[in-house]
Amino acid sequence: MSVVRVDLGARSYDVRVGAGLLARAGALLAPHLRRPRVAVVTDETVAALHLGPLRAALGDVEAPALALPPGEGAKGFAGLERALGWLLDERVERGDLVVAFGGGVVGDLAGFAAAVLRRGVRFAQVPTTLLAQVDSSVGGKTGINAPQGKNLIGAFHQPAVVLCDTALLSTLPRREWLAGYAEVVKYGLLGDAAFYGWLEAGGARAALAGDAAALERAVLRSVEMKARIVERDETEEGERALLNLGHTFAHALEAATGYSDRLLHGEAVGIGLGLAFDLSARLGLCGQEEPGRVRAHLAALGMRVRLGDVPGALPAPEGLVALMAQDKKAVAGRLRFVLARGIGRAFVAEDVPEEAVLATLRDG
Repeated sequence: MSVVRVDLGARSYDVRVGAGLLARAGALLAPHLRRPRVAVVTDETVAALHLGPLRAALGDVEAPALALPPGEGAKGFAGLERALGWLLDERVERGDLVVAFGGGVVGDLAGFAAAVLRRGVRFAQVPTTLLAQVDSSVGGKTGINAPQGKNLIGAFHQPAVVLCDTALLSTLPRREWLAGYAEVVKYGLLGDAAFYGWLEAGGARAALAGDAAALERAVLRSVEMKARIVERDETEEGERALLNLGHTFAHALEAATGYSDRLLHGEAVGIGLGLAFDLSARLGLCGQEEPGRVRAHLAALGMRVRLGDVPGALPAPEGLVALMAQDKKAVAGRLRFVLARGIGRAFVAEDVPEEAVLATLRDG
């Protein structure tokens, strides 16, 4: 087991990464319990696979659970109301611990419910998807979607602890694994060319094939990079925006597809990464060959890499740009994009010409 410390003063916590952590959940969560009881928020898929082993690991700790429908559709006002109502019915107190046990949707929703319940209840992240382990479980971003856009309602609420059991990823469908991989490769693209090179040269294929050491290395490096960025910019005033490489495009695509199974978040990010490098090359910021290199790597794994890979019709480029205007990263009505001067050299750009964005989408 490896441990990454997220140093945020009084809000500091450990992210533990390794295979078999679920079986040790009782011992690992015990220091955070003020009474032998936790409230577990999960989804129906995870509950069927892993809730029994979690409860067994907790031993004498009481663990009532709410299982929400799986998918992004649960991450809205109705899902939040259901979670809060259940937590209140279970008489969860301010000193108790809510356990977010699932993927990114569960973590975001349960974390936000914990943030607003009784003006703040502590919570633990036990992520069960690759995307959640490498990205959404670390850093304290919680929230829900609105009809106007993704993650527009939420709060920064840091977890008490994060347990990333990489063995749980063996039950992920290939589509979910590849969606999560978009967030892994993002770290190499934004700030670690050597990590990207390792993934490209076979690290990604080894992890996908079940190589435990390769998988742990991929998760651990991703967590390390995110932790260091969050330490320097907890509430996304500057550098943390780099973590949104590909996401301005991705969030617009998710809104356009109704946050549905048509396009998973990670799939949208994979397409968005290619578009971000396309836009960077169009603006003369990086070499013309680099968008192709990024897309070739993702496509070789079987990922969606172009707008045409999205099932069904999409809005015209002008419609997608209009959706981007609701993005959280917009400042004073101007769109901000994370662009790249090369692999591993991302930066935040403001005042990107809209015509360049439209041209990128037309060719995307």
